[in-house]
Amino acid sequence: MTRYLYLTRHGEATPDESGLTANGRRQAGLLGERLRDVPLSAVHHGPLPRAAQTAALIGEHLPGVPVRPSEAAGDYIPYRPAADELPPEHAARHLSFLAQFPADGGDDLAARAMDAFTGPVAEGTRHELVVTHNFLIGWLVRAALDAPKWRWLGLNHANAALTVIRYDSDRPASVAYFNDMSHLPPDLRWTGFPPDQHV
Repeated sequence: MTRYLYLTRHGEATPDESGLTANGRRQAGLLGERLRDVPLSAVHHGPLPRAAQTAALIGEHLPGVPVRPSEAAGDYIPYRPAADELPPEHAARHLSFLAQFPADGGDDLAARAMDAFTGPVAEGTRHELVVTHNFLIGWLVRAALDAPKWRWLGLNHANAALTVIRYDSDRPASVAYFNDMSHLPPDLRWTGFPPDQHV
């Protein structure tokens, strides 16, 4: 049966990442308004304040929908490729990027996220939202597309944008849409996204 997995990155965070900016709170509220007519069964969120606050603000628009913390929805490196897995022309840049992050058990957490949030459900149709971070969204989109494991790198997600993946028992996973910001006014779009990739 069918699962719709809604993914969003937390709203814009303060420089010390201790919570959301005013813009981040607006982003979360607008996303909550967009999702209020979706029959969500749960909102899962990572344990860090920026994700927890985003989920709480979204939840204000979703009466009766439980909002639950999940370590698997946290901020971590989901997979560290070896140099020989990467295209030679990009390997040095990717490895340099990854070197700035400590090893933190991300492989285990990523496996737990796959078990908890992906794949078809036993019966009926389920809609779930995961409020998480850039890297995990890239990892889950990569998995849905059956791309090489390293390819989560370079899949960027703007704050409070929306991605939806559909899982069915009789067909491959499909990405319904990715990084959709249509619920945000222009001044709230693209935050958290590399400036050279704004379009």
